[in-house]
Amino acid sequence: MKTQNLTIKELTEAVGGDITPRMVRHYHTLGLLPQPPRSASNYRLYSQREVQQLKQIVALKQQGFQLSHIQQLLKNNAETDTESTLVMQLQQQYHTVIQQLARLRQTAAALEGVLGRDRDCQIIQAEALAQLRLLEVETQDGSGELEKLWQHLDAETAAHPETFQESLQQLLPDLSDRSEIEVDLLSKLVLACGDISLVQFVRLSKTAIAAARDALKAGCHIVGDVMPVVATLDQTRLAHLKCSVTTLIDDLHITDVTEAEQAFWNNGQWKDQLQQLPRNGVLVIGYAPSVLMSVCTFIEQGQLQPALVIAMPIGFSHAPAAKRRLMRLGVPYITIDSTLGGGLLAAVALNALVESLIEKPDCHCYLSTR
Repeated sequence: MKTQNLTIKELTEAVGGDITPRMVRHYHTLGLLPQPPRSASNYRLYSQREVQQLKQIVALKQQGFQLSHIQQLLKNNAETDTESTLVMQLQQQYHTVIQQLARLRQTAAALEGVLGRDRDCQIIQAEALAQLRLLEVETQDGSGELEKLWQHLDAETAAHPETFQESLQQLLPDLSDRSEIEVDLLSKLVLACGDISLVQFVRLSKTAIAAARDALKAGCHIVGDVMPVVATLDQTRLAHLKCSVTTLIDDLHITDVTEAEQAFWNNGQWKDQLQQLPRNGVLVIGYAPSVLMSVCTFIEQGQLQPALVIAMPIGFSHAPAAKRRLMRLGVPYITIDSTLGGGLLAAVALNALVESLIEKPDCHCYLSTR
């Protein structure tokens, strides 16, 4: 590959991915990439330096950084951009993103209010859509008309219990490429937190469902990281499958994630217990990221061989890092990307797998998808 005098097309080919000449020109306009020298024929000419810069931009975009964030990160003016200044700028941009997410969440809530109606409410739904189309908001009184519309919609909810599956059919994204068991798992996770967008963040390894069913059929050992997680597991169905259940951090006084994290970090006895767990068990981690970090370490060292790791610890730096590490290990896993998670969701994931195994023991739909 040439390292000097690359055309814009050769630049994009050297970087690879989905990068296009049009995107490169856009980055020049934004100042993300410096304007290159031009040939006698007025063609842009690039060097290996621009290849590396563009690879940086692509890599940061893939990690979720917006172009404005990347621009701040790649600035090289050390006199004006000290580390503290950069942190402050990124904090401001983070809060801006959170505000945008809040506005989008309000939009989603409004759409859910209309679309998330089960069959018994569909006549009211049609009336609501008709009224929304005819709504006149010429004065402040218009907002009052909208409030009356929502009151009318809300009044209908007192006439019957909610049919959750019908509502989910209106709101969930297309899951036709997923197995019936996986769709059931995703639906239960959504119902546990009330957030449809969670579906986009759930990560399952290709063998997760098969590994879970094989382990549960064999009466495997289940370990939850803390008592609140274990207390939420379906003990009756697990007993039916002859699966034993224990708590790793078995301290009655530990009730939140901060206590769980510090307790595990400071007490070596629970790390010792973790190393001694039997093979082919299922780990359900819903609180402490340090537990998941230790699990990853012991798996890497060959001291721990679980059949499945359900990893949904809480945290803003350690938890995402631990989840990424788990997904690189090659063991079966179910996790939720980024900071999302919690003990309830971790327990719900296992309970969904247990229920589907008991109700459909001979189902093999998960073998022919994904």
